[in-house]
Amino acid sequence: MTITITTAPCCWGVDDVTNPNLPAWEHVFDEVRAAGFGGLELGPYGYVPLDVDVVSSALRERGLFIVAGTIFDDLVSPEKRDDLLRQTDEICALVTRLPQPDRHPGQRFSAPYLTVMDWGHEERDYCAGHFDRAPRLSDARWAGMVGNIRAIAERARDAHGVRAVIHPHAGGHIEFADEIERIAADVPQDLAGFCLDTGHTHYAGMDPVATLERYADRLDYLHFKDIDPIVFERVLGERIRFFEACAQGVMCPIGRGVIDYPAIRALLDRLGYAGFITVEQERDPRNAGGSLADVKASRDYLARVGF
Repeated sequence: MTITITTAPCCWGVDDVTNPNLPAWEHVFDEVRAAGFGGLELGPYGYVPLDVDVVSSALRERGLFIVAGTIFDDLVSPEKRDDLLRQTDEICALVTRLPQPDRHPGQRFSAPYLTVMDWGHEERDYCAGHFDRAPRLSDARWAGMVGNIRAIAERARDAHGVRAVIHPHAGGHIEFADEIERIAADVPQDLAGFCLDTGHTHYAGMDPVATLERYADRLDYLHFKDIDPIVFERVLGERIRFFEACAQGVMCPIGRGVIDYPAIRALLDRLGYAGFITVEQERDPRNAGGSLADVKASRDYLARVGF
């Protein structure tokens, strides 16, 4: 089956748009092209301008496309609904008018996607990777989150023709095996797919291969990362926020960490997965000088193991 490898601005440390150290989005586009990728994600809301003409021109100059937009925000609070729907409309209106990626035979839904991640809860951020310590939502707050996710997915689908994909994320309220199982039951496949992430899966104490197979019928899009085992063991012993762990190098170029990518390649072949996989490596943006070499190393490794 045909798979295209893309990347994302988080490889340049772009996660918090208020961080004063972020590289210019045009610089990220330049290095994505230099690393040999044909496409990338838009990054967090507010990083790349919402100007269709400006962004389209920048992509065409570099021969790039956008594979997904992102909502990375508090999905739990009911009062966030209007803001989340505004983000959905603005992101989807942009990505559907930019240069479009090809659709591959066997791909379930056309890209670009809308990747939906819960974030912004200190009580969970400090418990990333700790199944036993992380507080779970009450039934009422869980229902509020499900309602927000359903509203986002419905708006993306019905108003824009965009497939929403739920991304379990370390430090958010959809991280661990029980939460993924619950969200799969509460948000049906016909409304939203999954974007499972090998790095976040491992960080949360799950086997990436087994988890991908468990949710094979929901896999519309994938993220690939790798984890440095020495740094990972150390940060799990500290009280530390997830992105502080990333700044310390817990994510490493693919092929240099603990995740078994040949086994993942074999599984995806068996599942007949087709479409897009995005390489990510969260880091401190002050260390973005190493991003080009790292994303190229990840891409080259994946090519060597059959991607």
